[in-house]
Amino acid sequence: MGWADWMVVNQTLEEELELERTVRDVKNCGDEDALKQLCVSLVRTNWHQAKLLKQAVGHIGQFDESMSC
Repeated sequence: MGWADWMVVNQTLEEELELERTVRDVKNCGDEDALKQLCVSLVRTNWHQAKLLKQAVGHIGQFDESMSC
């Protein structure tokens, strides 16, 4: 296993189908207000997850550095 193999996303068939179903639900939604609310929610969630991931990777890097000394 390579050093970055843990970052590869492996999804099951069930997960892939669930994602596709959700995407189709969004594509078929005709309610503009609901789509706006969904978009706002997704932007906020994406920002939060990106910040959390950045902090986690930084913490892992610091831990890895301390273990190599």
